[in-house]
Amino acid sequence: MTARILVVDDIATNVKLLEARLMAEYFQVLTASNGRDALEICEKGLCDLVLLDVMMPDMDGYEVCQRLKNNPKTSFLPVVMITALDLPEDRVKGLECGADDFLTKPVNDLALITRVKSLVRLKSLTDELRLRAHTSKDFGLEKLISRNSLEFEPKERKILIVDDLPSSYEKVVHVLARDHSVTVATDAQQALFRAAEEGFDVVVVSLALGEYDPLRFCSHLRSLERTRLLPILAIADYEHEMKIIRALDLGVNDYIRRPIDPNELLARIHSQIKRKIYNDLLGDSIQQSIEMSVRDGLTGLHNRRYLDSYLGEMVKSAQLNDKPLSLFICDIDRFKLVNDRHGHDVGDEVIREFSGRIRKNVRNIDIACRYGGEEFVVAMPDTDTNLAAIVAERLRSEIAAHPFIVAGGSKQLPITVSVGVSTLQGVDDTQSKLIKRADTALYQAKYNGRNQVMSDHAA
Repeated sequence: MTARILVVDDIATNVKLLEARLMAEYFQVLTASNGRDALEICEKGLCDLVLLDVMMPDMDGYEVCQRLKNNPKTSFLPVVMITALDLPEDRVKGLECGADDFLTKPVNDLALITRVKSLVRLKSLTDELRLRAHTSKDFGLEKLISRNSLEFEPKERKILIVDDLPSSYEKVVHVLARDHSVTVATDAQQALFRAAEEGFDVVVVSLALGEYDPLRFCSHLRSLERTRLLPILAIADYEHEMKIIRALDLGVNDYIRRPIDPNELLARIHSQIKRKIYNDLLGDSIQQSIEMSVRDGLTGLHNRRYLDSYLGEMVKSAQLNDKPLSLFICDIDRFKLVNDRHGHDVGDEVIREFSGRIRKNVRNIDIACRYGGEEFVVAMPDTDTNLAAIVAERLRSEIAAHPFIVAGGSKQLPITVSVGVSTLQGVDDTQSKLIKRADTALYQAKYNGRNQVMSDHAA
């Protein structure tokens, strides 16, 4: 794993020491001796993680961190503060500014490298989500990314505590239950099931579990698709240094040591909740983007892009399994006159009503798409020419028999449709030929007087 690490410290010796440690692990290292230079480097997107000294002249580490987190371009850049200060209130102040972790001078080499690798890995997952969702900016992602992270209110969230010692978890519950819904699981196997099924926002795991290996539990959480991105906060004793390092290597997001400071616990929990809220919003945006990319916005049917990508697979499957496959193309007759006489709003109503009638007349396994304008395609697996023609005729008849009620019920429009049907012809047939034959049959139906169904063998 490689990444670009920015080391910010006004003391050259400290910079050189950290630089040597990081380069030995093949990280690329950038340096800055003051906060303003650090902000400029981050603004340009030149680094993946910041190691930030707290005590600096002009602009201390807290202010630098806060500015990074308040800037939409840098707000999701991991920041690790390095300081000689080790009081709980110092850590809380840094966490409230947005820092992801603290390392105390002198820095333990193994702890440094493990934490850097852990945060870089978590950032890469978020970056992947952001990249996938980039094309969704028209659907709200751009606004989402520009939000200050403090807008994500970590109120009334679901927290799962995995701990088998009442003397340990009761203190944690006492702190967290004031703001959140807290569930305690003393059995790790049961906890794993609940974490996957019950939609928790954070899992708090004691590294002092007696009956089950807590590291194996964390590993299982990271291996399950449903909990792969679920934030994990580990609670450790001071003698658990190697367990902490191993936990971070396994994908645990954060940790806190006993004796637990209540304010630090809340700050770390809230930090992880914000991370999850953001990743959930990104995931929702991606799903919405995918859905909108294959759905027609006016009718809710699949669009031509979806048909082009999916029909080829349907053709291959039918040929491989020696099954019939048919489709029909239907076109609303004289639709231009509807728009010209009644306006495009009424035209949209007709399109929506027409798509609704298609849905009523096809099966769940059939693929109904708006092909463009007033033209629609229905692909029908396991369907021969005769059956496809029957379905098409049923749709045509239903359209012709029942006028379209539009304009708030003030108008009734007689609508008819012409349909062309085609069927897959052997192993050498193709998707484009199948559509071409249906289109030819549709043209013949139009030529013969409209409001009728034609099949490709009769075209």
